[in-house]
Order: sequence, then structure tokens, then C-alpha cells
Amino acid sequence: MSLNIKPMQNMPSHYWLKKYYYLRTGFSLMWVAAAFTVGQHSFGLAAILLVIYPAWDALANYIDSTKSGGFGKNRMQTINIIVSIITTLAVILTITKSMNAVIAVFGGWAILSGLLQLGAAIQRWKNNNAQWSMALSGAQSALAGTFFIFQAQMPVPPSIINIAGYAAFGAFYFLVSAVSLTAIIRKNKPVSFS
Repeated sequence: MSLNIKPMQNMPSHYWLKKYYYLRTGFSLMWVAAAFTVGQHSFGLAAILLVIYPAWDALANYIDSTKSGGFGKNRMQTINIIVSIITTLAVILTITKSMNAVIAVFGGWAILSGLLQLGAAIQRWKNNNAQWSMALSGAQSALAGTFFIFQAQMPVPPSIINIAGYAAFGAFYFLVSAVSLTAIIRKNKPVSFS
């Protein structure tokens, strides 16, 4: 049985990705908690949370790109930054119209960003472990986006809770990747006998 552990020369990127995945997990969990508490009881706070979510994704992808070799090397994240910025602006423009319009925007974003995340995971698979959960997360995001677009057509208006469920799944996948990388780093850590 082979665990397909990558050689030690890739450990610096393993360390960065581990920190990054834990950071993404923490933010998503806080966002979900805020959505389920204050977000569903206050339109103003829900609106702020809905704008923050894609804006954070743009910032997170920007940080990841700069820490992982720059924008040229990380084209999927670079495109995802642009997509997330456009989504943030679209949410700002549609938030006063209806939640149906907002969830349609989130649907388009989930499809595009999910496919870009899937592409980034496949690209990183050569040099880093723990990418299977990121690939699965990207594919599921694209499917969730299709469902959001379907929900946007329904007469019953959706709420921030619909998006909170999506964010919770994202947190789960980031956590799985972070824990997997933590285990890989521990397994590959040189033993010191001094």
C-alpha cells in the first residue's frame, strides 16, 4: 500500500498550504456562525456578510497566489481573484433588488470558482498532497452553483442560510486538506537524535 508521499523538497509549500487551509477553515466557520446567528435576523448584517464572503475569497486567493510563486504560476487563483471581485460588485448591486438575484449571482460564482478551484487542485497535485479534497470541493461547488441558480427561480425567496450551508461544506473540505497536510508534514519531518 503506497501513501504517495511527496519528497521533502516540497515541504515549504506543504507548510504554506497547511496554514492557508486552516485560515480558510477558520474564516468560513466564523462566517457560517455569523450567518446562522445575526445574519438571519438582520437584513443589514446579512447584506454585509454576503458582500464579505466573495471579497474574502478574492483576498485569500490573492494571498495564496503571492505566497505560492506569483500570479503567472497560479493562473487559476489569479482568474479566481477577478471572478470573486466581480461577484462582490454584483452582490452589492443586486442586494437591494432581491435575494433571488443575489443567490443567482452566488450560483454563477460557485460554478466558476468551483471549476477554478478544481483546476488549481489538479495543477497542485503534482507537487503537493492533500489535493483530492480540494478537487472534490471544487466539483461540489460547481454543482451547488447550479442548484443556487435553480433556487433563484423559485417563488419562495432564498436566504443567507442557503449560502451558509454551502460555506459550511467549504470549511469542511479546507479542514480535511489542512489535517491531511499536517499528517504528511509530521510523517516526513526529519527525526533529530541530538
